[in-house]
Amino acid sequence: MIHWLFLAAAILLEVAGTVSMKLSEGFTRLLPSILLFVFYAASFTALTFSLKRIDLSIAYTVWAGVGTALIALVGILYFREPVTMMKTMSICLIIMGVVGLSLDKTVTSV
Repeated sequence: MIHWLFLAAAILLEVAGTVSMKLSEGFTRLLPSILLFVFYAASFTALTFSLKRIDLSIAYTVWAGVGTALIALVGILYFREPVTMMKTMSICLIIMGVVGLSLDKTVTSV
């Protein structure tokens, strides 16, 4: 169970790193630029700890997929990016892919 908490932390830290990337305005703002590296380093550290018990294919897919979906939501809600049908469908496909890979692992291990 702790490994899934590490994965959740890795996802949230990756999202914080990506938001810091946007806020750094191309490395022209010091604090967000520093935080970008801090958050990504912490994210990779937490992801590495999660890999002790979670298969690489599942952990990385969940990390990347959920992180991407969360960043898209942050973009829409915080940075006021437009909501389009294509963006909404794409986020849904990402989530379906993550669920599908997780289900595949469950089905094949029975």
